[in-house]
Amino acid sequence: MSIPYDPSWETILKPLLETTNMSRLFQFIQEERLQKEIFPAQELVFNAFNLTALSKLKVVILGQDPYHNIGQAHGLSFSVPKGIAIPPSLKNIYTELSTDIPGFQQPNHGDLTTWATQGVLLLNATLTVRAHEPGSHQKKGWEQFTDQIIQQLSDQCPHIVFLLWGNYAIKKSVLINQQKHLILTSVHPSPLSVYRGFFGSKPFSKTNAFLVKNHLEPIDWQV
Repeated sequence: MSIPYDPSWETILKPLLETTNMSRLFQFIQEERLQKEIFPAQELVFNAFNLTALSKLKVVILGQDPYHNIGQAHGLSFSVPKGIAIPPSLKNIYTELSTDIPGFQQPNHGDLTTWATQGVLLLNATLTVRAHEPGSHQKKGWEQFTDQIIQQLSDQCPHIVFLLWGNYAIKKSVLINQQKHLILTSVHPSPLSVYRGFFGSKPFSKTNAFLVKNHLEPIDWQV
């Protein structure tokens, strides 16, 4: 199964894609696509690795799995294409940005591509899902693949900010070298938990402060 990604990822992705685990996973997904509607479209499964060059990587925002309703998933965690209603968690992210980053204007769309092209890897732990069945492709092999990527980024890159929201993402902290990288954790921005510590956590200004301290360009969070 051929899925496009930026060539800068070749040294990390190629060995992982050639494993037995991934052969089994791709076989499963191909069979699923013959029988069911699977999101995102095949050419967008690695969109995060296509839009964010490894050489530009500064921030990782980890999600769980893709949106499962029609038209939402386009291979970037928390993001939806222009013209699709902004999901509740992303609305809450925008609300936090408006209090955290001076001058941030809440946009009328949910497309975070401009973050991705600046070096924000919008990575889901699971990269595919059945239509209208959240979590349906969990524990099929994706998590093993994305865990290995997180670990390799921790080992190979100098200064990354990892934004881990919610218990599922926070558990990935064990894969990251906290001496080299900044890990910012909080509850998930979903409506169920956002008032228990996401609002007011200031992850975006803290991210930029860490980048500047390490002589890197801050992220322009306006989308």
